[in-house]
Amino acid sequence: MTKPISVQGTYACIQLADFDAGLAFYEKFMGRAPDDQPFPGMAQWRNMNGAGLQLWDDASHAGHGRTTIVVPVMANERSRLEAAGLALGPDNKGDWGIVAQLTDPEGNEITVAEPPKNFPGN
Repeated sequence: MTKPISVQGTYACIQLADFDAGLAFYEKFMGRAPDDQPFPGMAQWRNMNGAGLQLWDDASHAGHGRTTIVVPVMANERSRLEAAGLALGPDNKGDWGIVAQLTDPEGNEITVAEPPKNFPGN
């Protein structure tokens, strides 16, 4: 076996057919503008505890994405998103924590997750 990969971070990627409308939605979802748009048809939020989010202008793959965003406190995120005009679905609770979902205008599914209190890193 070879030496294992050394991961510095990872990006969730969402493909959009209407890039400008999708960017407006994700600015509301993230609560701020992207960190940069390095070239046309791509925007990204970087340096979020080793993670990031990228949007891509790619109509052929749009609407089929699924990503999970882990947050420390679901109730705080729910309140923040509601204030931004975005509604999470109901909380699903279990030994694994709390998850709730919403869908962007193109059909990409976003799961917001609060890990259990005994989760590593909490």
